[in-house]
Amino acid sequence: HALRNALIPVVALAAVEFGFMLGGSVVIETVFSLQGIGQLAWDAIARDDFPVVQAVVLLIAVIYIVLTLLADVLNALLDPRIRVK
Repeated sequence: HALRNALIPVVALAAVEFGFMLGGSVVIETVFSLQGIGQLAWDAIARDDFPVVQAVVLLIAVIYIVLTLLADVLNALLDPRIRVK
């Protein structure tokens, strides 16, 4: 009975933490020389390639918004008191 109520903050925190992981990907990929979206963003900033920077920022923003929406939907499924009115 308590698991459904205990999962509400876990789901919300997981969505926020994934957003922090997206932001930290630039640092991790630069330090460890990994190829990914963070390295692409870093290289685009260094080359003043503004369309690529805009695309990366837009992609990360869309991913973050979708994850937040998914967390809200999961919270509504876990707790029937959370409803849109």
